[in-house]
Parts: sequence; structure tokens; C-alpha cells
Amino acid sequence: MATYAIGDVQGCHDELARLIDALKFDPARDELWFVGDLVNRGPDSLGVLRLVRSLGDRAVTVLGNHDLHLLALAAGNSARGRDPDLAAVLRAADAAGLVEWLRQRPLAHYRPDLNTLMVHAGLPPAWDPLLTVKLAREVEGVLRGPLATGFLLNLYGDEPDAWSAALNGVHRWRFVINALTRMRYVRPDDSLEFAEKGPPDRAPRDLTPWFDVPGRASAPVRVVFGHWSSLGLLQRDNLLGLDTGCVWGRRLTAVRLDGPARVTSVASRTRARGSD
Repeated sequence: MATYAIGDVQGCHDELARLIDALKFDPARDELWFVGDLVNRGPDSLGVLRLVRSLGDRAVTVLGNHDLHLLALAAGNSARGRDPDLAAVLRAADAAGLVEWLRQRPLAHYRPDLNTLMVHAGLPPAWDPLLTVKLAREVEGVLRGPLATGFLLNLYGDEPDAWSAALNGVHRWRFVINALTRMRYVRPDDSLEFAEKGPPDRAPRDLTPWFDVPGRASAPVRVVFGHWSSLGLLQRDNLLGLDTGCVWGRRLTAVRLDGPARVTSVASRTRARGSD
């Protein structure tokens, strides 16, 4: 049995199919972990959702910010306008089933036997793996329950930007969502900064990548994440960043998690409009 983590797919169905072939994936034995952002900006979000869903319990997928954007659109949140990249998903005959499947995905996945925690973006400095999973489960319950539509209609916003156990309701849920699916940098006061997307060597001096904050509580476990295409493949002790910019014309990458960290990647045939 082999367990592989795969970076942000973002609608790149052709590249995902080629990567799965390159891994010689055996659905009877192997497992694929997806760091989130299955959809949006690439040419075939619908095909990606159908493919990953077809893998059943051999695929573990955490929600990314673009996946949540699709859920918000499906719930009627048009605050950010109509999104042509996701229109084909919402028009599909199996749209309801795909959206419901996506809504059931977790925000964090923790395997103690692999000493590995997977999230889409990052972790606030004070969160250890157990607190992360506890808070993720809390918000997953909201997304899957009767409060889901109301929350998704109020999903967007950068506030609050600092963690407090006293946060409650929508403010608490939004902070958890933003931390796990949007963060890259942390300010000196440990609040989260969402606008800066560039690599660390070009960032303002007062911003620190979340994984470089001294004494962060998640440091003893391996954290697998995506979301940061300008960072590219990042491999350190207990840290694996996997967004290698497939949708921007670079590569889609997988790394084996059990045993030696073997890297497999395929070249992208996609170039999304806009910037990463």
C-alpha cells in the first residue's frame, strides 16, 4: 500500500489523470490525499470532481478556498459575482450529488500513524494538531447541517483575523475557514494576513510565513498543505508544500507520504487567465 499527497488540481483534469497513471495507482491498495482546491480556474472542474469522487474512500480530500467558493455559489451567495469556471459544475445533471459530496469533505485530515496533518493553507501559531482537528470538525458540522446555507451566505470576509477561544458563531467559523484555507503569512501579533500572495523572499519584512513562526504548536507533526503556488514545492522536516502551479502552466505534483518522500510530477498543459 502506498499513500500519496497531491497538490492543488484546480480543474486540471488531464494533468490529474496523467499523474495518477504515472503513480501506477492501485485503487485496491493505494490512497491519494488531495490538499484541496480541486476546482476553479482550470478547464475541467466538473471532470476533476467526478474523477476524485469515483475513487471513493481511496481518496482523502480536504476543502480549499476554491472548493468553498463553489459551495457558496451553490448556496446562492453571489457576493463575488458569477464564476464562469464553475458554471459547468452547477449546470451538470449530477451537480446536486457532486456539491453534496464536496460539502461532506473535511477541513483537516490527521493520521497519527504517519505523524501527518493535511490542511489546505496553514495553521495559526497557537494551534496544535488536536485543536486543529477539533475546530475543523466543529465547522464541518456547520457545513453539513441546517446552518450551512446561512453560513455560506456569510462566508466571505477577512475579519476576525486573530484567534481567540472566545470567538463564537459566524465569526468563529469564518476564522477557522480562513485559517485553514486562505492563510499564508502571520503578522508580529500573530494575526493573519490574507492579501500577500508572493514568495517569502519578496514579502514585507513584518510578515512571516505561517510555518516559520518560532515555537508554532504544530511543529512536531508533518504538515502537508497547498494553496501557495508562488512558493512551489517545499520539502522540509515535518513540512510539505505541494502547490506547484499546475493551473498556471507549471506542474502537478505528488509526494509519497509513507516511506521515502518520492516526488512525481507531470507538466501542465493549462494556463489560466489572470495571475496566481
